[in-house]
Amino acid sequence: MTSSTALPSWRPGATRDALIEFLDAARSVPETDRVAYFDNDGTLWCERPAYVQLEFFLDVLRRRVADDRSLGERPEFAAVLSGDPAQAGELGLARVALALAGLFEGFTPEAFAAEVRAFMATATHAALGRPMRATVYQPMLELIAELRRLDFTVGIVTGGGTEFVRAVSEDLYGVPAELVVGTLIAYDLERDRSGRPGLRRTGRVLGQANEGPAKVANIQTQLGRRPIMAAGNTSGDREMLEWATAADRPHLALLVDHDDSEREYFYAGKAQTLTETEPITEAASRLGWCVVSIANDWETVFPR
Repeated sequence: MTSSTALPSWRPGATRDALIEFLDAARSVPETDRVAYFDNDGTLWCERPAYVQLEFFLDVLRRRVADDRSLGERPEFAAVLSGDPAQAGELGLARVALALAGLFEGFTPEAFAAEVRAFMATATHAALGRPMRATVYQPMLELIAELRRLDFTVGIVTGGGTEFVRAVSEDLYGVPAELVVGTLIAYDLERDRSGRPGLRRTGRVLGQANEGPAKVANIQTQLGRRPIMAAGNTSGDREMLEWATAADRPHLALLVDHDDSEREYFYAGKAQTLTETEPITEAASRLGWCVVSIANDWETVFPR
Protein backbone atom coordinates (compact mmCIF):
# COMPACT_ATOMS: atom_id res chain seq x y z
CA MET A 1 0.00 0.00 0.00
CA THR A 2 1.14 3.53 -0.79
CA SER A 3 1.93 5.51 2.35
CA SER A 4 -0.85 7.68 3.76
CA THR A 5 1.69 10.52 3.92
CA ALA A 6 2.34 10.41 0.17
CA LEU A 7 1.31 13.35 -2.01
CA PRO A 8 1.17 15.89 0.86
CA SER A 9 0.19 18.81 -1.41
CA TRP A 10 -2.86 16.92 -2.70
CA ARG A 11 -6.02 17.52 -0.68
CA PRO A 12 -8.02 14.49 0.49
CA GLY A 13 -10.76 13.62 -1.97
CA ALA A 14 -11.67 11.65 -5.04
CA THR A 15 -8.71 12.84 -7.12
CA ARG A 16 -6.08 11.93 -4.55
CA ASP A 17 -7.85 8.62 -3.93
CA ALA A 18 -7.71 7.83 -7.67
CA LEU A 19 -3.99 8.56 -7.72
CA ILE A 20 -3.30 6.35 -4.71
CA GLU A 21 -5.44 3.57 -6.22
CA PHE A 22 -3.49 3.75 -9.48
CA LEU A 23 -0.11 3.78 -7.72
CA ASP A 24 -1.07 0.71 -5.72
CA ALA A 25 -2.47 -1.11 -8.78
CA ALA A 26 0.65 -0.30 -10.79
CA ARG A 27 2.67 -2.60 -8.54
CA SER A 28 1.13 -5.50 -10.45
CA VAL A 29 2.49 -4.20 -13.75
CA PRO A 30 5.89 -5.50 -14.89
CA GLU A 31 8.55 -2.90 -14.19
CA THR A 32 9.45 -2.55 -17.87
CA ASP A 33 5.87 -1.47 -18.58
CA ARG A 34 5.67 1.11 -15.81
CA VAL A 35 5.86 4.20 -17.99
CA ALA A 36 4.38 7.67 -17.38
CA TYR A 37 4.53 10.68 -19.69
CA PHE A 38 3.73 14.26 -18.74
CA ASP A 39 2.99 17.25 -20.89
CA ASN A 40 5.04 20.25 -19.71
CA ASP A 41 3.37 23.63 -20.30
CA GLY A 42 0.36 23.93 -18.03
CA THR A 43 0.90 20.42 -16.66
CA LEU A 44 4.28 20.58 -14.93
CA TRP A 45 4.80 24.34 -14.85
CA CYS A 46 2.80 27.53 -15.30
CA GLU A 47 2.14 28.55 -18.91
CA ARG A 48 0.39 31.88 -18.33
CA PRO A 49 0.33 34.73 -19.17
CA ALA A 50 2.87 33.45 -21.72
CA TYR A 51 4.80 30.25 -22.32
CA VAL A 52 8.15 30.15 -20.56
CA GLN A 53 9.83 29.38 -23.86
CA LEU A 54 8.26 32.48 -25.40
CA GLU A 55 9.53 34.57 -22.49
CA PHE A 56 12.99 33.17 -23.19
CA PHE A 57 12.85 34.09 -26.86
CA LEU A 58 11.51 37.55 -26.03
CA ASP A 59 14.37 38.13 -23.62
CA VAL A 60 16.85 37.22 -26.33
CA LEU A 61 15.02 39.29 -28.94
CA ARG A 62 14.96 42.41 -26.77
CA ARG A 63 18.71 42.15 -26.20
CA ARG A 64 19.34 41.65 -29.92
CA VAL A 65 17.12 44.62 -30.82
CA ALA A 66 19.00 46.80 -28.32
CA ASP A 67 22.11 46.15 -30.42
CA ASP A 68 20.37 46.32 -33.80
CA ARG A 69 17.11 48.28 -33.81
CA SER A 70 16.35 47.34 -37.41
CA LEU A 71 15.80 43.75 -36.25
CA GLY A 72 12.69 44.88 -34.40
CA GLU A 73 11.14 46.05 -37.66
CA ARG A 74 10.76 42.51 -38.97
CA PRO A 75 6.98 41.89 -38.94
CA GLU A 76 7.15 38.76 -36.76
CA PHE A 77 9.39 40.42 -34.20
CA ALA A 78 7.44 43.68 -34.23
CA ALA A 79 4.29 41.69 -33.52
CA VAL A 80 5.63 39.88 -30.46
CA LEU A 81 7.43 42.96 -29.14
CA SER A 82 4.15 44.92 -29.31
CA GLY A 83 2.67 42.69 -26.63
CA ASP A 84 -0.58 42.51 -28.63
CA PRO A 85 -1.57 38.85 -29.19
CA ALA A 86 -3.81 39.92 -32.08
CA GLN A 87 -0.84 41.13 -34.10
CA ALA A 88 0.98 37.85 -33.70
CA GLY A 89 -2.26 35.99 -34.38
CA GLU A 90 -2.69 37.73 -37.72
CA LEU A 91 0.70 36.49 -38.85
CA GLY A 92 0.07 32.98 -37.56
CA LEU A 93 1.69 31.08 -34.73
CA ALA A 94 3.83 28.93 -37.02
CA ARG A 95 5.37 31.92 -38.78
CA VAL A 96 6.14 33.74 -35.54
CA ALA A 97 7.53 30.62 -33.88
CA LEU A 98 9.88 29.92 -36.79
CA ALA A 99 11.12 33.48 -36.76
CA LEU A 100 11.90 33.27 -33.05
CA ALA A 101 13.59 29.90 -33.45
CA GLY A 102 15.75 31.48 -36.12
CA LEU A 103 17.34 33.70 -33.48
CA PHE A 104 19.53 30.71 -32.64
CA GLU A 105 20.26 29.52 -36.14
CA GLY A 106 23.88 28.38 -36.30
CA PHE A 107 24.19 27.70 -32.56
CA THR A 108 25.57 24.41 -31.35
CA PRO A 109 23.26 22.33 -29.11
CA GLU A 110 25.55 23.05 -26.16
CA ALA A 111 25.52 26.81 -26.74
CA PHE A 112 21.74 26.87 -27.01
CA ALA A 113 21.32 24.84 -23.81
CA ALA A 114 23.68 27.21 -22.00
CA GLU A 115 21.53 30.19 -23.05
CA VAL A 116 18.38 28.46 -21.77
CA ARG A 117 19.97 27.60 -18.42
CA ALA A 118 21.31 31.13 -17.97
CA PHE A 119 17.83 32.52 -18.56
CA MET A 120 16.19 30.10 -16.15
CA ALA A 121 18.77 30.88 -13.48
CA THR A 122 17.75 34.54 -13.33
CA ALA A 123 14.30 34.98 -14.93
CA THR A 124 11.34 36.04 -12.80
CA HIS A 125 7.66 35.47 -13.43
CA ALA A 126 6.48 39.06 -13.13
CA ALA A 127 2.81 38.29 -12.38
CA LEU A 128 3.45 35.60 -9.78
CA GLY A 129 6.43 37.38 -8.26
CA ARG A 130 8.61 34.29 -8.05
CA PRO A 131 11.60 32.90 -9.95
CA MET A 132 10.59 31.31 -13.25
CA ARG A 133 12.12 28.03 -12.17
CA ALA A 134 9.82 28.09 -9.11
CA THR A 135 6.66 28.09 -11.23
CA VAL A 136 6.72 24.29 -11.38
CA TYR A 137 3.74 22.62 -9.72
CA GLN A 138 4.61 21.12 -6.34
CA PRO A 139 1.84 18.46 -6.45
CA MET A 140 3.13 17.17 -9.78
CA LEU A 141 6.68 16.96 -8.44
CA GLU A 142 5.31 14.83 -5.61
CA LEU A 143 3.46 12.59 -8.06
CA ILE A 144 6.63 12.11 -10.12
CA ALA A 145 8.50 11.20 -6.93
CA GLU A 146 5.90 8.54 -6.08
CA LEU A 147 6.09 7.10 -9.57
CA ARG A 148 9.85 6.84 -9.29
CA ARG A 149 9.53 5.02 -5.97
CA LEU A 150 7.65 2.39 -7.96
CA ASP A 151 10.42 2.29 -10.57
CA PHE A 152 8.40 4.06 -13.26
CA THR A 153 10.14 5.52 -16.26
CA VAL A 154 8.99 9.14 -16.30
CA GLY A 155 9.25 11.22 -19.48
CA ILE A 156 8.05 14.55 -20.82
CA VAL A 157 6.07 14.81 -24.06
CA THR A 158 5.56 18.49 -24.84
CA GLY A 159 4.41 20.76 -27.62
CA GLY A 160 7.32 23.02 -26.71
CA GLY A 161 10.78 22.89 -28.20
CA THR A 162 12.59 19.64 -27.46
CA GLU A 163 15.98 21.24 -26.86
CA PHE A 164 14.53 24.01 -24.69
CA VAL A 165 12.90 21.54 -22.31
CA ARG A 166 15.86 19.16 -22.39
CA ALA A 167 18.09 21.98 -21.12
CA VAL A 168 16.16 22.17 -17.84
CA SER A 169 14.28 18.87 -17.46
CA GLU A 170 16.93 17.09 -15.36
CA ASP A 171 17.31 20.04 -13.01
CA LEU A 172 13.59 20.78 -12.57
CA TYR A 173 12.02 17.32 -12.75
CA GLY A 174 14.83 14.77 -12.69
CA VAL A 175 13.91 13.77 -16.25
CA PRO A 176 16.99 13.11 -18.42
CA ALA A 177 17.26 14.74 -21.82
CA GLU A 178 16.74 11.48 -23.69
CA LEU A 179 13.26 11.13 -22.14
CA VAL A 180 12.02 14.48 -23.49
CA VAL A 181 9.97 14.51 -26.69
CA GLY A 182 8.86 17.81 -28.18
CA THR A 183 8.72 19.89 -31.33
CA LEU A 184 12.01 19.37 -33.15
CA ILE A 185 14.33 21.86 -34.77
CA ALA A 186 16.47 20.41 -37.55
CA TYR A 187 20.26 20.36 -37.29
CA ASP A 188 22.93 20.52 -39.95
CA LEU A 189 26.14 18.55 -39.63
CA GLU A 190 29.15 20.71 -40.46
CA ARG A 191 32.89 20.30 -40.28
CA ASP A 192 35.57 22.72 -39.20
CA ARG A 193 38.82 23.27 -41.06
CA SER A 194 40.37 20.19 -39.48
CA GLY A 195 37.43 18.05 -40.59
CA ARG A 196 35.98 17.64 -37.10
CA PRO A 197 32.16 17.31 -37.27
CA GLY A 198 29.74 19.46 -35.31
CA LEU A 199 26.02 20.19 -35.19
CA ARG A 200 24.42 23.56 -35.84
CA ARG A 201 20.80 24.57 -35.29
CA THR A 202 18.73 25.60 -38.28
CA GLY A 203 15.54 27.61 -38.49
CA ARG A 204 13.59 24.62 -39.79
CA VAL A 205 11.09 22.48 -37.91
CA LEU A 206 11.69 18.75 -38.31
CA GLY A 207 8.31 17.13 -38.86
CA GLN A 208 5.30 18.84 -37.31
CA ALA A 209 4.41 20.49 -34.03
CA ASN A 210 4.25 17.91 -31.25
CA GLU A 211 0.52 18.13 -30.48
CA GLY A 212 -2.42 15.78 -30.86
CA PRO A 213 -1.77 12.56 -32.83
CA ALA A 214 1.86 13.63 -33.33
CA LYS A 215 2.50 13.10 -29.61
CA VAL A 216 1.56 9.45 -29.84
CA ALA A 217 3.53 8.91 -33.04
CA ASN A 218 6.59 10.64 -31.61
CA ILE A 219 6.43 8.65 -28.37
CA GLN A 220 6.65 5.49 -30.43
CA THR A 221 9.33 6.67 -32.85
CA GLN A 222 11.52 8.45 -30.28
CA LEU A 223 10.90 6.53 -27.05
CA GLY A 224 9.39 3.22 -28.12
CA ARG A 225 7.51 2.61 -24.87
CA ARG A 226 3.77 3.02 -24.39
CA PRO A 227 2.59 4.78 -21.21
CA ILE A 228 0.12 3.40 -18.70
CA MET A 229 -0.19 6.90 -17.27
CA ALA A 230 -0.30 10.24 -19.08
CA ALA A 231 -0.96 13.77 -17.84
CA GLY A 232 -1.88 16.88 -19.80
CA ASN A 233 -4.05 19.98 -19.78
CA THR A 234 -5.25 20.71 -23.33
CA SER A 235 -6.84 19.06 -26.32
CA GLY A 236 -3.32 18.81 -27.71
CA ASP A 237 -2.79 16.08 -25.10
CA ARG A 238 -5.99 14.21 -25.86
CA GLU A 239 -4.60 11.43 -28.03
CA MET A 240 -1.75 10.78 -25.61
CA LEU A 241 -4.20 10.42 -22.73
CA GLU A 242 -6.48 8.20 -24.80
CA TRP A 243 -3.54 5.99 -25.73
CA ALA A 244 -2.57 5.54 -22.08
CA THR A 245 -6.09 4.51 -21.10
CA ALA A 246 -6.29 2.02 -23.97
CA ALA A 247 -3.62 -0.07 -22.26
CA ASP A 248 -4.89 -3.49 -21.16
CA ARG A 249 -3.61 -3.10 -17.57
CA PRO A 250 -3.91 -0.53 -14.76
CA HIS A 251 -3.86 2.90 -16.36
CA LEU A 252 -4.56 6.56 -15.63
CA ALA A 253 -5.28 9.68 -17.66
CA LEU A 254 -4.79 12.87 -15.65
CA LEU A 255 -6.10 16.24 -16.87
CA VAL A 256 -5.10 19.45 -15.07
CA ASP A 257 -7.95 21.97 -15.02
CA HIS A 258 -6.82 25.57 -14.46
CA ASP A 259 -9.69 26.87 -12.36
CA ASP A 260 -7.85 28.86 -9.68
CA SER A 261 -7.65 32.57 -10.47
CA GLU A 262 -6.39 33.41 -6.98
CA ARG A 263 -3.29 31.24 -6.81
CA GLU A 264 -2.63 30.73 -10.53
CA TYR A 265 -4.91 31.36 -13.53
CA PHE A 266 -8.44 30.54 -14.66
CA TYR A 267 -8.68 29.39 -18.27
CA ALA A 268 -9.71 26.55 -20.53
CA GLY A 269 -6.80 24.52 -21.89
CA LYS A 270 -6.68 24.66 -25.68
CA ALA A 271 -4.25 23.31 -28.24
CA GLN A 272 -2.23 25.85 -30.22
CA THR A 273 -1.95 24.10 -33.58
CA LEU A 274 -5.11 21.97 -33.70
CA THR A 275 -8.81 22.73 -34.17
CA GLU A 276 -10.70 21.77 -31.04
CA THR A 277 -13.89 19.76 -31.66
CA GLU A 278 -14.81 19.32 -27.99
CA PRO A 279 -13.65 21.17 -24.84
CA ILE A 280 -11.05 18.95 -23.23
CA THR A 281 -12.77 19.01 -19.83
CA GLU A 282 -15.97 17.71 -21.45
CA ALA A 283 -14.01 14.98 -23.21
CA ALA A 284 -12.35 14.07 -19.89
CA SER A 285 -15.73 13.77 -18.17
CA ARG A 286 -17.18 11.66 -20.97
CA LEU A 287 -14.14 9.38 -21.13
CA GLY A 288 -13.85 8.95 -17.38
CA TRP A 289 -10.46 10.58 -16.94
CA CYS A 290 -9.20 11.90 -13.62
CA VAL A 291 -9.61 15.69 -13.68
CA VAL A 292 -7.42 17.71 -11.33
CA SER A 293 -9.02 20.90 -10.05
CA ILE A 294 -6.17 23.22 -9.05
CA ALA A 295 -8.59 25.15 -6.84
CA ASN A 296 -9.98 22.11 -5.02
CA ASP A 297 -7.35 19.37 -5.25
CA TRP A 298 -4.08 21.20 -4.60
CA GLU A 299 -3.28 22.44 -1.08
CA THR A 300 -0.11 24.02 -2.42
CA VAL A 301 0.43 25.05 -6.05
CA PHE A 302 4.08 26.10 -6.16
CA PRO A 303 7.14 25.12 -4.10
CA ARG A 304 7.55 27.19 -0.96
